[in-house]
Amino acid sequence: TWLGVFGFLGAGGLATLKFFFPRVLYEPKNEFKIGYPGDFSLGVDTKYQPSKRIWVVKEAARLYVILAKCTHLGCTPDWKESERKFKCPCHGSGFDMQGVNFEGPAPRPLERVKVTLAPDGQIVADKGTLYPRPKWTEADSYITL
Repeated sequence: TWLGVFGFLGAGGLATLKFFFPRVLYEPKNEFKIGYPGDFSLGVDTKYQPSKRIWVVKEAARLYVILAKCTHLGCTPDWKESERKFKCPCHGSGFDMQGVNFEGPAPRPLERVKVTLAPDGQIVADKGTLYPRPKWTEADSYITL
């Protein structure tokens, strides 16, 4: 009987002690380097879609990064090269190459990620700072080439 009582109290004490040291999940860094501007060709580059959930878009005069998260319910759209648009597989929202919504239930365009150049010349993307459409003209929402 005493063994059962002490076992119960010991297990309760360990559970209480574990409560004060919870397991913590750490999120990946919001800021990371994606390469040099010359590493990207004109158009949409999808190599960071699976790992970082971003697309790098290079136009003739500038480069910007779009967050690969649909503004409807947060699904990850796919870039359809043949149709030249981002298409969300969940509910059919469509976005053009700049991220502007033109079909489906998405209420607003895709958001852009803050981009800057590091001292070594590489592009630094910061997913901690996002730019909705009216702020796409701000200095850190694109890099002039």
